[in-house]
Amino acid sequence: MKILALEKEVQGVPDEAFGPHLRDEAWRAWELHQSGVLRELYFREDWRGAVLVLESEDVAAAQQALATLPLVAKGLIQFDLIPLRPYPGFARLFQPAR
Repeated sequence: MKILALEKEVQGVPDEAFGPHLRDEAWRAWELHQSGVLRELYFREDWRGAVLVLESEDVAAAQQALATLPLVAKGLIQFDLIPLRPYPGFARLFQPAR
C-alpha cells in the first residue's frame, strides 16, 4: 500500500533543536529508502515540511517505520498519514460507451 506522509509542525520546537540530529535523520531516511519502504522524499515549496511516499503493508506499518526517524523519535516532527489506492478511472476508456 502506498502511504502519503505529510510533515506537520510540532508547536514549541525551536529551530536549533533540529541541527544535532539532521545527519542521523538523513542516514535513517537512506536506510528506509534502500529497504524499499521510503519510495520518495520531498520538501514542500510553500513550507519547510517534508512530504514522503512510503510503501508498506498498512498505515500502522508506515507509522512504525516513521517512528524510527530520529526527528520523529525525539518528538521534533510528526506526520499525517494518508493511505492511497490506485485510480481506477482509466478502465472506463476501454469499456463500451453507453
